[in-house]
Amino acid sequence: MGPELQYQMIINRVADLRGEAAAHRLVREAKAARKARERSSERRQRGAFGKLDVS
Repeated sequence: MGPELQYQMIINRVADLRGEAAAHRLVREAKAARKARERSSERRQRGAFGKLDVS
């Protein structure tokens, strides 16, 4: 394998890895946003139920 071909393969592999990393970051950010949204709704629900007086 010539050095030019090897260099081109390395460049292609780096591009693939960067694409995979970007997709992974996007999924991680989406999961974090979903968790934050769930936590805020749980707090609102707890706050609403905490104010009820059932006695």
